[in-house]
Amino acid sequence: MKRTRSLKHLLLIHELAFIGLIVLAGAAGVLGIRLWDDSSQESQRIHVLVQEIQQTRGDLYRQMKELFDAFFLADSTAQIEYDTYTISIRQHFEKLDALAEGEAEHAAINNLRASYTEFLELTRDIFRQPSRLSDESLNKTLNIDLESGIFQRYEDVAAEAERLLAAKQQELEQRLQDAKRTSITLFIIPIAFAILLLLFSRMFLLRALVRPIEGIVHATTEISAGRLEHKAPEAGAAELATLSRAINHMAEELAHSQEALIRSEKQAAMGLLVPMLAHNIRNPLASIRATAQVADSVELDRDTRESLEGIISSVDRLERWTGSLLAYLHPLKPQLSHSHLRQIVEGALVPLQHRVREKSLKLKLPSWQKQDDSLFTDEHLLEQALYNLLQNAVEAAPNQSVLEINVLMSAATVRLQLADRGPGMPFKPDPHAISPGPSTKRFGTGLGIPFAFKVCEALSGSVEFSEREGGGTLITLELPRRHHVI
Repeated sequence: MKRTRSLKHLLLIHELAFIGLIVLAGAAGVLGIRLWDDSSQESQRIHVLVQEIQQTRGDLYRQMKELFDAFFLADSTAQIEYDTYTISIRQHFEKLDALAEGEAEHAAINNLRASYTEFLELTRDIFRQPSRLSDESLNKTLNIDLESGIFQRYEDVAAEAERLLAAKQQELEQRLQDAKRTSITLFIIPIAFAILLLLFSRMFLLRALVRPIEGIVHATTEISAGRLEHKAPEAGAAELATLSRAINHMAEELAHSQEALIRSEKQAAMGLLVPMLAHNIRNPLASIRATAQVADSVELDRDTRESLEGIISSVDRLERWTGSLLAYLHPLKPQLSHSHLRQIVEGALVPLQHRVREKSLKLKLPSWQKQDDSLFTDEHLLEQALYNLLQNAVEAAPNQSVLEINVLMSAATVRLQLADRGPGMPFKPDPHAISPGPSTKRFGTGLGIPFAFKVCEALSGSVEFSEREGGGTLITLELPRRHHVI
């Protein structure tokens, strides 16, 4: 049987899948935001670095202007402004050192600082010893050494630093593009999984819930309409499969209860009808038999006497039929006593001796001396049941055949087997049949086997019928050696 999962387990998987999608979407969002935030901060840092380098260059231009103003325009405040720009540029370098990351950026900042330091050393000498410099030397220092040499080198170093930052900015933009594509991909994946989960949910609901519920509803409709043989499909979630099995079991129990009710109603109807019929039949039969016995005389001719004997025989058969029918319909109340199986079997065979001799049958009986045959049961009921079964076996057995009776005694049970060589049973007896089975004898009532079933059931035993190897019927009775009253 295919193992089904419980609805609780399936719903847990479904919920975990949704939680997984939420976590995946959240992780994609957090990762995208993190990448965007890191890239944004890096872009801001590079922008500030470029801005600081440009401000450093601007202050350097202004510082050089103050230097020219001091010597060519004789500006008395030029040196103060010069020192102010020196402090400002140093502050810019401190910011650059704080913002720089990696060896390349720090090396570029250090190169800028070294170039600026060279500028300061040269300009300090000009401010400290201006009288020692001639106009020609001063012009050479300001125009050639300072402007064309040191300042040009500073420009080159600053340009190199800006190119480095520009390359980093371009790399950052590429990273932003990659982060954008990654974020889009990470957002697409949960969406794709959500679509798959939606399709799975639809299939899951159809297969595990909707279709099984439709089958259960259809089954309950059929069963409520009286079609108890209809089965609910045991499919879908484990809970629904369990419910279907419970409905099917309920339908089977209802069918058995219905059969038992019908059987009880028929037996109740027969129980009301048969005693009245038996009473109305037995009274005329008694008169007919008495009349036939009185009329029978040795003085009558042979045909007349045979007719009277036939009347008496027919009356006896009808009497037995009504007696068996009444015994079958009434509840059996075992009267328990200590008995011996040999005594019961021989008692059942006594009324059949005449028929056994007529058919020249050979009886094969158990070896009673070799085993303990005592038991605690109702010997009269058991003897009557054995008589009915033996009578069937004698009637079915062909002339000059062997009728075997075997007994196997154990500590708790007794097994009795009757074996004949007749044509076999034309039908399989049913202990739960609603009505008596068909009789195989010309004037049979069909009550012998049902009565045997009823007796064995009352004595907590069982009867089984099977085909005998080589032809014939094998009847097996199994009874407890000590029947307990319930």
